[in-house]
Amino acid sequence: MTWNPVRGMHRRIEQWVTTRVQRLPGPVTIRRQRIYILPTRQGVVFGVMTFALLLGSMNYSNSLGFALTFLLAGLGLVCMHHTHGNLVNLQVSARGATPVFAGDTLRFVVVLHNASRRPRHVVGTGLRQGEWPDHWVDVPAGSEVATGLDVAASHRGRIPAPRFAVSTRFPLGLFYAWTWVELDQSAVAYPKPSGAPLPDSLEGDDGAEHSSPRVGNDDFAGVRDYHRGDALSAIHWKVTARTGDLMVKQFAQASRDEVVLHFDRLTDPDPEQRLSQLARWALDATARGLSWSMVLPDQHIPAGSGPDHCARCLTALALFQSDPRPTAST
Repeated sequence: MTWNPVRGMHRRIEQWVTTRVQRLPGPVTIRRQRIYILPTRQGVVFGVMTFALLLGSMNYSNSLGFALTFLLAGLGLVCMHHTHGNLVNLQVSARGATPVFAGDTLRFVVVLHNASRRPRHVVGTGLRQGEWPDHWVDVPAGSEVATGLDVAASHRGRIPAPRFAVSTRFPLGLFYAWTWVELDQSAVAYPKPSGAPLPDSLEGDDGAEHSSPRVGNDDFAGVRDYHRGDALSAIHWKVTARTGDLMVKQFAQASRDEVVLHFDRLTDPDPEQRLSQLARWALDATARGLSWSMVLPDQHIPAGSGPDHCARCLTALALFQSDPRPTAST
């Protein structure tokens, strides 16, 4: 393996810098004293060539060579100044993340806000300093742009956002400027659905059962006396006109079974497999349009239906007896 002095210098500086980074809620303003800059590989080659040109000009007393050398050196200094200034006073804030299932890629949304009157070009966010980030954006003057951090959710539970680098190589790629930011945000990774699908007939001995039917308001079921608080739209005006008393229409929904998902009634000895099975059934019940509840050892989630109810139950499964775990792998 060949030794790369630039990469080794980057690694030593990274170890020193990360000890100074604090986890903050945001927005975080990138100050001048927290921006670090080093030449890239192309910048090192550019510097060596400029120095070689200087030696050749001195050896041959070539005025045009001196002029070209000083021009290139000045160009390098101006490039270094603009690369460093491309990050100064840029604000970084968190915008949350959409929950995913364990094993999928979780994306934390990061917003870059540019309050200055000049645009910021080619600004990237990445988990590793020194490498080309996955996402590069241009931030216009006086506006903000959303970018992201892609993190592998290796386990279920609450996953904290990792420390990341905000970097740039603008304008010529001769220098690499970066700073470390750690925003106080987290996201939820649901258990990965697995196991058998939700059976059509539930007997209650496999973790799921039917409960009593519920009443709703789909079919007309008669009238009743008006009670204070009833909606005016529910008044049956024809019957009211005939009897002289306020009467309210009453509806009854065609009864259907509610499914109850039990954690303790599953026979698998591995709790993680039980959670994955319940996650599978939660998705199946939602897809079928069923009304269902969930019973966990530490809580009971009442019956409901729809995507919001499913997300609530999946979140409960994700956070069930979750212990502090390492940050998600990249």
